[in-house]
Amino acid sequence: MGDPAGIGPEITLKAWHALKESHELQFAVIGPLSIYEDAAKSLGMGGPIAITDASQAAKVFSIALPVIDQGRTGSVTPGAPSTAQAEHITRSIAQGTQMCLAGEAAALVTCPIAKDVLYRAGFPHPGHTEYLGDLTKDIDMGSTVNGAAKIRGPVMMLSGGGLRVALATVHVPLKDAAIQLSADSIIHTAKVMHEALMIDFGIAAPRIALAGLNPHAGEGGALGREEIEIINPAAASLRAMGIDASDAQPADTLFHEEARRGYDAVLAMYHDQGLIPVKTLDFHGGVNITLGLPIVRSSPDHGTAFSIAGKGLARPDSLIAALKSAREIADRRYAR
Repeated sequence: MGDPAGIGPEITLKAWHALKESHELQFAVIGPLSIYEDAAKSLGMGGPIAITDASQAAKVFSIALPVIDQGRTGSVTPGAPSTAQAEHITRSIAQGTQMCLAGEAAALVTCPIAKDVLYRAGFPHPGHTEYLGDLTKDIDMGSTVNGAAKIRGPVMMLSGGGLRVALATVHVPLKDAAIQLSADSIIHTAKVMHEALMIDFGIAAPRIALAGLNPHAGEGGALGREEIEIINPAAASLRAMGIDASDAQPADTLFHEEARRGYDAVLAMYHDQGLIPVKTLDFHGGVNITLGLPIVRSSPDHGTAFSIAGKGLARPDSLIAALKSAREIADRRYAR
């Protein structure tokens, strides 16, 4: 459900309304029924229906939003997040994960959370991605087509506007990104990407472009040595493994239309380096996909938008795109 004080309830109802005649994108939301009843009333929509398990969703989806009810909750004021909701937020993620692992659902799609709210409630993980990694850390990943064990993530990848970008470092201060960057982390992330691009995206021979960390990809060491000492050696190791990975490319010329024809995905070195291009190309339709998990997980590529919560202004485009991406990945993964 994400943070109920954000736009999650609104975009969930709007996504259901847009997809209610669909037979391919049926879903249920996990959270307190009262939250969705209040949101539906404010939007002038019919009330949602409580169900007890995901198998019941298809029976009611065409007439009402199916809600796997978590029970009573305290009052929720749109735009006013509270640590009182932290337990419902994290429990909905854990419950959805278990449903996917049990085969009750094909994929998990998560609405936005406010990390600071969860941190104040004692949440020990940087975000959704890391929490999902922890929830599934002891689950067998299965094997690839050739019988080798799948490579475990989690790796965050953003998709939108014809661009796919994964991140070598994620939710860390910019000043720490260069410190945390290592050849091992780049190699591991690229291997997870390579495998996911083949299995989940149906790309037979993926091409991965590595972004440089420094301006002009370090300009031969004049503007930084991370490319020479970390990124390019990692790229050489990847190529020795049979993975098509470029040396570090200047990030300021890597994302224009002509350059994008030369690769299937980019490995960016830090958060904003990768997210700014995706959100610029497709702000309303970007999707966050977690690679290297034993379940399929996607989410909208935007935040809780507390400033417009409860005002009827939120667009469901990114959530709908996340639902479609989850469906497509699940179809490819489970058809194997």
